Amino acid sequence: MQQTNCIAILGPTASGKTHLACHLALHLNGEIISADSRQVYKRLNVGTGKDLDEYTVNGKTIPYHLIDIVEPGEQFYLHQFVAGLKKSFEQIRNANKLPIICGGTGLYLDALRKDFSLTQVPEDPVFRKKMESLSKEELIAQLNTYPERFTQQVDRHSKKRLLRGIEIADYFSQGNPVPEKTELPYRPLYIGLAVSTEERKQRITLRLHQRLNGLIEETEALLKEGITHERLAFFGLEYKFASLFLQQKITKEELMVQLETAIFQFAKRQMTWFRKMEKEGVTIHWVKPDQDVRQLVKQLLTAEESSS
Repeated sequence: MQQTNCIAILGPTASGKTHLACHLALHLNGEIISADSRQVYKRLNVGTGKDLDEYTVNGKTIPYHLIDIVEPGEQFYLHQFVAGLKKSFEQIRNANKLPIICGGTGLYLDALRKDFSLTQVPEDPVFRKKMESLSKEELIAQLNTYPERFTQQVDRHSKKRLLRGIEIADYFSQGNPVPEKTELPYRPLYIGLAVSTEERKQRITLRLHQRLNGLIEETEALLKEGITHERLAFFGLEYKFASLFLQQKITKEELMVQLETAIFQFAKRQMTWFRKMEKEGVTIHWVKPDQDVRQLVKQLLTAEESSS
């Protein structure tokens, strides 16, 4: 068995991943690599829960990567994350520090163990325009018409991911060269934050109450800089509902209730993804958010070293 060379912190939204990752980074001489698909965007702070103040622990600033690297009007694709992950990982390792990957985007976490080289396909605006009017069910049916070797990694829960998956499958089905698989350098120790369904809902509700006004102000600022309501809807969850409120399509009370429900559902989907990872053979060490896991992680790393 190859020795662990990084830690992955995962868990549902509002479970305290950033707090845990930063405290581990302080005590294990680490740096954070974000595995969050929306934290890559600049000025999307409140709605994405960046919590940048968490990166200062005991007066020391914890370095982070893949946060605030793209303008909100730009697209950021999986293959860009894969490239950024590899570059950041190598930089941290070359500095003799420990990479700590932290986030709740399942597809990004999967990049630690799955080869996503097929995603390095150029976007085809004409093909995309032809397909984007289809429903999710129609897109799944379309995806299933392509060879499985081009489609098996596609996330079928997201219309955006389905559209991109079809684009990629179509590209290779036309005879374009398929990239060779490369061995991944990551050997992560997975730490998951375990919260009960009730506690998860309480944490989500509390955070939403604390941040709602800030979210509305942030969304207004994004609109003023030229980000469209359509683009805000693409960012989903917080920005989608804040956009509807600012268009006066829903009341503030409806914003709170509908957004809260949507985040509950999102957290449930995240947990489903993590359970799928476990079914695929990933060992996740689940801990409580208030548990001091520094000793646990050191024990796990030490046990692994002694057995290797």
